[in-house]
Amino acid sequence: MAKTHRYEVGVTWTGNSGTGTSGYREYERAHEVSGLGKPVIAGTADPAFRGVAERWNPEELLVASLSQCHMLWFLGLCAQEGVVVTDYVDRPSGTMVETADGGGHFTEVVLRPQVRIAESEHIERTRKIHERAHELCFIANSVNFEVRCEPDVSAADA
Repeated sequence: MAKTHRYEVGVTWTGNSGTGTSGYREYERAHEVSGLGKPVIAGTADPAFRGVAERWNPEELLVASLSQCHMLWFLGLCAQEGVVVTDYVDRPSGTMVETADGGGHFTEVVLRPQVRIAESEHIERTRKIHERAHELCFIANSVNFEVRCEPDVSAADA
């Protein structure tokens, strides 16, 4: 029997400027994402949709979630395989297309992890571990658009 996991968060709109949603331009898109015992994330809409650049928007958080999931799987698999990772940085990007009705959807997210490992003899194996991490990522398996991974692997002893 498959294990089931539940995730609960709070999302609270904080953008009432005094007149609620009396008009499209009359309210802020500000909100807070919270979870029990966790720091609050200041959220907003993308600036293209009347949000502010200083806060995280849902599209950015989706891209970040895909990157985090891949990284955590990758690091765990490396530990199991005896590959010592000494540094990991990702600069992922996502592409979203607006539709004529005002909606939209992501067409792809590209992960670009830059990984440094201790020993150059494991470089090829590390690339294969990236592939396996991609196959196992819960978030990537839950979206209906392409998620690509373009890793850059180097070694400290090279």
